[in-house]
Amino acid sequence: MTAPLYNWLNERTSGVLLHVSSLPSNTGIGNLGASAHRYIDFMEAAGLHVWQICPLGPTGYGDSPYQCFSAFAGNPYFIDLDPLVADGLIHENELRSLYALPNDHVDYAALYDVFWPILQYAYDRFKRSGADHFDGYGCIKAFRKAQSAWIEDYALFLALKSHFDGKCWLEWPAAFRDVNKARQNKLSEEILEAAEANIFYQYLFYGQLTKLRSYAASRGIEILGDVPIFVALDSSDAWANRELFQLKKNGKPEAVAGVPPDYFSADGQLWGNPLYNWKAHQETKFEWWVDRIKANLEFFDIVRLDHFRGFESYWSVPADETTARNGKWIQCPGLELFKEIKAVCPDAKLVAEDLGVITDEVNTLRAATGLPGMAVLQFAFDGQADNAYLPHNYSRNTVAYSGTHDNNTTLGWYSEEGEKTQDHVRRYLTVSGDEVAWDMVRTAFKSSALMAIVPLQDLMSLGSEARLNTPGAAMGNWQWRYTSEQLDDLQKNSAAYLKNLLELYGRA
Repeated sequence: MTAPLYNWLNERTSGVLLHVSSLPSNTGIGNLGASAHRYIDFMEAAGLHVWQICPLGPTGYGDSPYQCFSAFAGNPYFIDLDPLVADGLIHENELRSLYALPNDHVDYAALYDVFWPILQYAYDRFKRSGADHFDGYGCIKAFRKAQSAWIEDYALFLALKSHFDGKCWLEWPAAFRDVNKARQNKLSEEILEAAEANIFYQYLFYGQLTKLRSYAASRGIEILGDVPIFVALDSSDAWANRELFQLKKNGKPEAVAGVPPDYFSADGQLWGNPLYNWKAHQETKFEWWVDRIKANLEFFDIVRLDHFRGFESYWSVPADETTARNGKWIQCPGLELFKEIKAVCPDAKLVAEDLGVITDEVNTLRAATGLPGMAVLQFAFDGQADNAYLPHNYSRNTVAYSGTHDNNTTLGWYSEEGEKTQDHVRRYLTVSGDEVAWDMVRTAFKSSALMAIVPLQDLMSLGSEARLNTPGAAMGNWQWRYTSEQLDDLQKNSAAYLKNLLELYGRA
């Protein structure tokens, strides 16, 4: 029997799921600064070792971290502005509009209006200073060279997008829809300067994330982050690498991604992302994908691959369809891809998001790669003892969750389920259901899965008001934030208990 490509998950460990946007701050959204370090301190005190976050890319319309302008860039919203104030690149009085934003949720529309002019002040002053580095982040020229495979295209893409009033690149004048033609145009000073500013913002983001990862490592914390399988159509990736996607000569997609109709949706889900031209990727030995994994390993210690089943075969829907009904499954070179990733990243820690309707072929691919799969407790209680998400059915090479960023909080989920499901929960867990969030936390930690992760909302026993994302809902997502007082209370009242729990179940 052939050994799997990877076999990295071999110790019991535990963690908490919390996106960066949900951290406290006085600037409208969580960032990589003091509150992130404070959160790591809490994790250390509680004996937790893995901080899982959602993708860190720059978000567009809808604010979803799963629809980003780049598969390689970081979200400038997450830049901590305090070091820029301390260095004089931003003046304290210039932050008044940010300080006026709400502290209990993210108001993305208001944030968009006031954040970017403030960051522009920092770039303008940095440029006038003539400096080539900032706050121990290294030389910006060296950073630019190290990220040259993507950053110049990304910076120009965003500059042009701003110049053309935020429109999708397919709506730009024809001379700018192709990256090579765009560079041959005589670009205005305004566009060139905007591109330079975007590079500076990435320099700040990467520098701060590197410092945060170093701090986390010093506390025994690993960061687990997400890689969406597909990229957005309105992204620098699609604009600058059209040959790698199933796009027509005019740039429009031939077919788009989605999933077929199932128990949850009679029409399926039409995501609209461009599909990969896998033949073109094979011809380059999957260079773009390997570079993407390497880039995410700069962001994270562990990388979760979203929609893993799409590496075995993908649901292809003609671009003119209005639902995902009339698609078809098309096989893709999954194992071949992972062999190339293994050759370049032999020590990568990868996790497969294998939720949903999974075929034998997908299971075979995951077994061949050796990647841990996922099990979500909220999907377990359908009354059937053979449900794969019930803990007695877990394999050790699994990451167990009480819920994910796409689920309701455990308390919210339980309160909205019917009596049949609630009864199954109570009987299986041997509990009254009065403290169901903690009951599910304990169950995940007690399970045979080598890694167990729970959302922070479950540790805080929060209800549906703290839900982060509702798939399919166009508004109201990615807004939830906790307060500093809530984390202080959690540490005071529960950190010692958590640490004892993890010791009890061999996850300390």
